[in-house]
Amino acid sequence: MYKRQRLDKEKEDIKHLYSQEEIDTILNRFKDNETFTCAFLTSCYTGMRTGEVFALTWEDIDLENGTISIKHNVYDKPKDEKGRWFIGSTKTFAGKRIIHISETLLNALKNYQKKQQLYQKLYGKKYNYYHIEDVINEYGKAVERRIVINDNTKKYKEKINLVFTKENGLYVGTDLTRYPFKIIHNELGIEKCRFYDLRGSYATKILTNGIEIRDVADILGHRNVETTENYYISSTEKSRRLATDVFDKITKSEIIEEIIKYE
Repeated sequence: MYKRQRLDKEKEDIKHLYSQEEIDTILNRFKDNETFTCAFLTSCYTGMRTGEVFALTWEDIDLENGTISIKHNVYDKPKDEKGRWFIGSTKTFAGKRIIHISETLLNALKNYQKKQQLYQKLYGKKYNYYHIEDVINEYGKAVERRIVINDNTKKYKEKINLVFTKENGLYVGTDLTRYPFKIIHNELGIEKCRFYDLRGSYATKILTNGIEIRDVADILGHRNVETTENYYISSTEKSRRLATDVFDKITKSEIIEEIIKYE
């Protein structure tokens, strides 16, 4: 039985809500970095956790029906000499889910897959592929699953077709976001934002545009709606206040003005 890398108590950490202008600025700056751009769009358009995004395999993505099966989370152990990246279960039981993806993201993933396949042909035998290796404890039980680079001279039972890799197929997990976010902070001047904050921005946007909270909780993989309420409803207060002002403007009339006239 594999060790479950999860927390029973759900916790979200929101530090920044992206504006559309900020998203456009970031995408424009990194439009030549296909992997980062597609990973960014995946989180931006689905609200997936960072570890869920970088655990995706092409088998998880149904490009024909426009869905993503979220089954895993990736985490790292930098001091592990045999390979620092591990693949485990989702953060919570509810985290295992199937979500629909928009036409925009669907096209982005299709284009990215074509480019990745092209790189595989260009690099040939020098392209990096990976497999899953069980980590066995002192009692002979498999407790974790490590992502390990293939040795071209060997055959492996459980290959893993990772989505977000470098041009040569090298997998660096969530480290793929480190350098781009240094540029985002220092060059673009969008401070204190993180890749993870795309999740909160997604949740806030769909909540403020009328999506039911139960549906939002299911999309985000929350076990209950209380988590969604606690971490995302408060983030929409500004938008709710704006909605009140908008309603006030569109419902003005002479009779109302006469009734509420303050002397």
